[in-house]
Amino acid sequence: MKPLKGIKSLTVSILLGLSVLPSLAFAERTFVFDPKVHRWYAYENGELINSGIASGGRDYCADSHHRCHSPIGVFRVLSKEGPECKSTIYPLPHGGAPMPYCMHFSKYYAIHGSYELSATANISHGCIRIQPDAARWLNQEFLKIGDKVVVKPY
Repeated sequence: MKPLKGIKSLTVSILLGLSVLPSLAFAERTFVFDPKVHRWYAYENGELINSGIASGGRDYCADSHHRCHSPIGVFRVLSKEGPECKSTIYPLPHGGAPMPYCMHFSKYYAIHGSYELSATANISHGCIRIQPDAARWLNQEFLKIGDKVVVKPY
């Protein structure tokens, strides 16, 4: 009898509280953000490679007068930029906020480096903020265009 494939994925899904179906999809490079615990996880072929603290979108943004949660669901890395990446929107009205090593997973949202993040709260306008060194590693060594991004529910 051959050993079962995906046991690491099943273990990962139990530890992170993910359903078994998304864990089976970890047979590729996958970035997971969990806004409830303010953590990100990088998987390759179902194996946890790296993790760290992260901040997602806050409940309400006073400057834009709306909820700023990061979008929930499964996405793909659409584009990447280096240390010079900047927001085209924030701060209002003209943008310019540094977003080093940004990796866009939708038109308006990205994973990027920031020194303004919290291990206990979601404080962004919707992007996923991670430590700058982690953003550089993800951008330059791990995530490729087309890789999976999973944002878990708040």
